[in-house]
Amino acid sequence: MREFEYTAPDSTERALALAGDDTAFLAGGTMLVDLMKLGVTAPRRVVDINALPMRGIRAGADGLRIGALERMADVADHPLVRERYPMVSQALSASASQQIRTMASMGGNLLQRTRCGYFRDVSSPCNKREPGSGCPAVTGANRMHAVLGTSEHCVATHPSDVAVALVALDASVRLRGRSGTRTVRLEDFYRLPGTTPHLENVLRPGELITEILVPPLPWAGRSTYLKIRDRQSYEFALSSAAVALDVRGNTVVDARVAVGGAGTRPWRLPAVEAELTGRPADPTTYRNAAARATEGMRPLTENRFKTVLVRRTVVRALSSLGG
Repeated sequence: MREFEYTAPDSTERALALAGDDTAFLAGGTMLVDLMKLGVTAPRRVVDINALPMRGIRAGADGLRIGALERMADVADHPLVRERYPMVSQALSASASQQIRTMASMGGNLLQRTRCGYFRDVSSPCNKREPGSGCPAVTGANRMHAVLGTSEHCVATHPSDVAVALVALDASVRLRGRSGTRTVRLEDFYRLPGTTPHLENVLRPGELITEILVPPLPWAGRSTYLKIRDRQSYEFALSSAAVALDVRGNTVVDARVAVGGAGTRPWRLPAVEAELTGRPADPTTYRNAAARATEGMRPLTENRFKTVLVRRTVVRALSSLGG
């Protein structure tokens, strides 16, 4: 690990003033410290933001508001989150381990870097870590990699569970930088890799995520997050689905569907939502809708199974809610 300067400002203004091109913000540290130890990142200055006023969990008529410094475990266990937005609580509870969830911040989770082995191995080429060096995962070990939103320059999956649930709920993030505050839809916050996979989101230099905003959705109480993985604890998704259904009588009136473990960013499925809406809440509808989840998929040599797994994950999640 390279030597670095550590500072812990007591105001957001001071933290932003300290930010520079070679600066990293530290919240829970469950990702940053790990990557610093591996040599993947080596900031010259680390700014500890834990004293900043970016906490609070509030659910009301305007939706759900979560401070970026709230710990994942606290949000998962919050009674209003469990009751009104169960897919968020379930996605958080399916993430990492209890120890990490107790430390990791919500903002940090949304900003976590890919777990691609080539990215984390500094002896391997990686366009995310070193632009222009290549992407060995395209033809190499790619069982865990993406089938949606990929390019010849990067096929790494986005690792966050809760980001999938939040994208399904059309959440936004509040950002603050030296030039002021702005709000960005989370789905628009993440960039596709294209030719610049090292640019993973739309954060400007020195900007912070300060708050997560989930719009009101009265029927979000009928929602779930299903995660398929190689083992039950501390493992990233091979496939996951965040689903919310508004069912009246036996008809699906509205739906929200997003998947994880398959895309280079959390992947909303509007075609699946459209196929569900206005149709009976039954297995035939769920299978027909899930078939559209594979549109645009580009499987690799070792992850072709994901085309089937994603469909089955969506069907299972829908069936658990709609019967």
